[in-house]
Amino acid sequence: MKTRNYQSMAKDLTLPTAVFILFILTWYVATELFKIPSYVVPTIGEFLDETLRQLSRGELLKHTAITAMQVVLGFGLGTLLGMAFGYLLGSFPKLEKALSPYILGLQIAPKVAFAPLFVMWFGFTVYPKVLVAILIVFFPIMVNLIGAMKTVDRDYVNLARSLSASKTEAFWKIAFPSSMPALFSGLRIGATLAVIGVVVGEFVGGNSGLGYLLVLGEGQANTALVYVSIALLTAIGVALYGAVVVCERRVLSYLSVD
Repeated sequence: MKTRNYQSMAKDLTLPTAVFILFILTWYVATELFKIPSYVVPTIGEFLDETLRQLSRGELLKHTAITAMQVVLGFGLGTLLGMAFGYLLGSFPKLEKALSPYILGLQIAPKVAFAPLFVMWFGFTVYPKVLVAILIVFFPIMVNLIGAMKTVDRDYVNLARSLSASKTEAFWKIAFPSSMPALFSGLRIGATLAVIGVVVGEFVGGNSGLGYLLVLGEGQANTALVYVSIALLTAIGVALYGAVVVCERRVLSYLSVD
């Protein structure tokens, strides 16, 4: 079984790996053949040189670790908050109806606009970055779960209740498992948005992290450093997204076996 899983993973990675190699070759040929100025697109050599320079100074790993920690923390707390409100409002339609105008208003308000406010409240600390990430991650998960709760087969719920199952038992046995696909759809979206939230917070009030490093590179007209920061931010987002996909496959396969 494990061998089959590894083979499946290898097949899934074949095409993305080929596209990545094609991207690197295109980057190399474009910068060398068309002589693109380095302030527009640095060469691969300049990109690698800047990466090694930052690593030798000990800055790159520190800033990457700080951003990754904030992304994971914001994603985790946003997920828990989204699940709590999603299941609560999905289980109580009247409560959702009462709160929906306020939820809609908060959803329409651009989340990045809260970053300066959070900086004024909490200063140049980790809290503004994490709070922006929580806000951005919270909504897609909550909305997906509310929709999933509305589509739960009421016949199964009524059958469980007729067999003396409590509301809590009916939720854990029927509603919760059936909401898993919607939950993981929200988690996929949240995994990418969490990085955006943290970076926005670092733009506004950061003195560390990859967002700060990106702004520093822009201020120094160091395009290679900007590209290095973007590449690492992308890597963090891809890693978090990949972790969600792995968890989704295992959870959904487990539920399908049950």
